[in-house]
Amino acid sequence: MKRTLGLVAVVALSGLITVSCSSLNKMKKRAGEISYSVTPETLVAKGGMVDLKIDVTFPAKYFNKKVAIEATPVLRFKGGEKAYEMKAIQGEKVQGNAEVIPYEAGKTITYVSRVPFEDAMRLSDLEIDITGSKGAKVVKFEPRKIGDGVIATEMLVVNAPATTIGEDKFQRIIKQQEEAAIYYLINSANIRSKQMTSEEMKKLEAYIKEAASKENMNLNGIDIRSYASPDGSYDWNDKLANKREAGSSDFLKKQMRKGKVEQYKDENFFKKFVVAEDWDGFKKAMEESNIQDKELILRVLEMHSDPEVREREIKNIASVFAVVADQILPKLRRSLFVVNTELIGKSDDELKALAKSNPAELNVDELLYSATLFDNNNDKLAIYQACMKQFPSDWRGFNDAGMVQFEMGNVAEAQANFNKANSLSANNPVVQNNLGAVALKNGDLKQAEVYFGAATGVGPEVDYNKGIIAIKSGDYAAAVNYFGKCNCVNAALANVLAGNNNEALKKLNAESKECPMSYYLKAVIGARTNDANAVMSNLSKACAMDASFKQLAATDMEFAKYFENSDFTSIVK
Repeated sequence: MKRTLGLVAVVALSGLITVSCSSLNKMKKRAGEISYSVTPETLVAKGGMVDLKIDVTFPAKYFNKKVAIEATPVLRFKGGEKAYEMKAIQGEKVQGNAEVIPYEAGKTITYVSRVPFEDAMRLSDLEIDITGSKGAKVVKFEPRKIGDGVIATEMLVVNAPATTIGEDKFQRIIKQQEEAAIYYLINSANIRSKQMTSEEMKKLEAYIKEAASKENMNLNGIDIRSYASPDGSYDWNDKLANKREAGSSDFLKKQMRKGKVEQYKDENFFKKFVVAEDWDGFKKAMEESNIQDKELILRVLEMHSDPEVREREIKNIASVFAVVADQILPKLRRSLFVVNTELIGKSDDELKALAKSNPAELNVDELLYSATLFDNNNDKLAIYQACMKQFPSDWRGFNDAGMVQFEMGNVAEAQANFNKANSLSANNPVVQNNLGAVALKNGDLKQAEVYFGAATGVGPEVDYNKGIIAIKSGDYAAAVNYFGKCNCVNAALANVLAGNNNEALKKLNAESKECPMSYYLKAVIGARTNDANAVMSNLSKACAMDASFKQLAATDMEFAKYFENSDFTSIVK
């Protein structure tokens, strides 16, 4: 009896297992009836991620009510694979929290997920792995391919951030002026001997003589400005100011003749100005004075433009006028000599020679400028290092040395100098941009954004760098705006990614410097616009200039429809 019951139990269990296996195996066998619609058809790397959307339709009377499945999209490529997030689905009678698929009606579900991009994903198969279970029984379905590869055009961005220089203030020609004045007694045009021999005049005469004789100075002319104070009648003051101009001109010419300054002979060398009543000088002197009730006098000047009315109203302020006559008006009875000169700096050749042989002879701006005259980065760096040594408190030497090191690929050394520059000139936007360039080069996009935000307004370099970040972040419209009118490969790439093929082509054609990436992007545009000739001709040029583009093209899904083309294969082999 016991043996009979045991046999029945084994048979029953065997039947149960057979039924379970039958349900799962039937679903496995009919798995081809599940339809998958992948968006986009060929996956695309954007913002460093590969987004995936799948609309999955389970047909009516397919999904067993007691079955649960786990479905996982997987990108499989040479040397590895990358799985997306698993999606759990269940039949109507399964106890669980997964999405339910009705047996009778079937259902379409939408799956969305993303994974970080890896370069090997370019050539890959998108497959669906399914594991079904019914109770304790588990069955793996055959992997099913639903897509091909990943378009990774975004990865063509050239991560070469632009750095900004700490500009020198070097001026080869520096305009200078030296001034001196002689003062007259009231109603007089006679130049007193003590005015002729004042220290101010002696200094001016020595300056004129020096400017006329030195090789590195140009004596460009002298302004002679003669004034009368605004008291008395206008006609009298006009005649008086003209007499002062005539006398002061003769005096200055005689002094120049004694000093053997030949320009005294040239009337055009002198520019003469006569001001009959110096109300502007009066106003300025009042504003700078501590005279009581000066605000009252200044209001009179604002209220009245007629000189006679002004003079009358000021004289009516009896308590003040005596002080004005004593402290203000004498300063306005004058002739002013303004000597215009140019100081000629060292020539480029002189600066280059000194920068290499004796940099101590140069000031900081001459050193900084001289570095820009060299093409060789080692020469530039040596000069900036001399600048750092001679002028350790000037941030520009450290910043500019860092620029050269960054360009030479010595990013860590560049960063150290940028940090030093930042310590000398905290939050300087020029330095902030360069620190951002380091962060971007090192792949720290978030920190780079912070730095570039602090550098806004420095120049086009900052927008260029923000454009690189925008491409890497997948914001192609922003990248297009940041690059603006720049005709460079990154600007062209931004337009390609944004769908502006014609604009991208214009930028590439306008670029003056030929480079393999430019031709490669033209080939991509050719592929996107179904122009096979453009693909082959431009790809051939890119690969001829740089053989590494052969491997890139051979794995680039932009050219997927040409993979079997003999012309294409001959270019990339």
